Amino acid sequence: MSGWTALPVAPSLLGESPFWHPDEAALYWCDIPGKALNRYAPASGAHQRWDRDSEPGCCAPLPGGDLLLARRDGLFRFEPRSGKCHRLAAPPYEPRTERFNDGKADPQGRLWVGTIYDPRTEPKAALYRWAAGALVRQAGDITVSNGLAFSPDGATMYWSDTAAHRVFAFDFDPVAGSLSRQRTFAQFPAKAPGMDLADYGGRPDGAAVDAEGAYWVAMFEGQRLLRLAPDGTLLQTLPLPVRCPTMPCFGDADLRTLYVTTARSNRLADELAAQPLAGCVLRLRVDVPGLPVHFARG
Repeated sequence: MSGWTALPVAPSLLGESPFWHPDEAALYWCDIPGKALNRYAPASGAHQRWDRDSEPGCCAPLPGGDLLLARRDGLFRFEPRSGKCHRLAAPPYEPRTERFNDGKADPQGRLWVGTIYDPRTEPKAALYRWAAGALVRQAGDITVSNGLAFSPDGATMYWSDTAAHRVFAFDFDPVAGSLSRQRTFAQFPAKAPGMDLADYGGRPDGAAVDAEGAYWVAMFEGQRLLRLAPDGTLLQTLPLPVRCPTMPCFGDADLRTLYVTTARSNRLADELAAQPLAGCVLRLRVDVPGLPVHFARG
């Protein structure tokens, strides 16, 4: 766990959806239950926080400095300079029991965003694609959508159901923006009743892909990141100083700083006392660079 440092800002309740903005040399991330969007510039140490009216699940950069922001109450265009939000689409689900969660733009600029079914009792969550002014359902029958990432050549899309401990891979058609040949990329053991968390490997949450095509996945409650080869083989395990990592991304000018958002919401007091960095954004220098963020189209 040595080598990890935390950004010098207040911890999030549940940090998510980090991305490195190359034009601003800054990291953005969401605090979902904290209903906030954050921006941190390492060179200056400047931190901005925008409080929102509804939980933000993810965000993606747009050319010109604005962002696409997926919240429980719909999809918005957000202007960081003014703090104003303009709604682009209503939520395609019942917002009392479902909300947007993990999302990313594909290499062609279409935003892909999944949902989470709050009761966690049925596989009612889905994956949507935002393009040409419409949110269209592309896949579903899961409980907690996570793990979106694209291979370096853009031919494979990854997507996970955290509740099922499963990561999927799809063939991705870049022209049509369509998915085919859904298959299981990685499957992890579920937590057995009464199992101590120290013996539990965690469940797959957010993810990122590096320049060699390896899939980095945050294992929530597993206190680790895993680096998986394109065929699903485990290449590396990176222990963390906190129990609940949520999503990695690559940043800084050379894309060799691994940033990881984490969670402290709903964790036991003893755990938080032992892990004071819970909720912080952690960073570590790595050998293999990541892929640059894909800009979305408005």
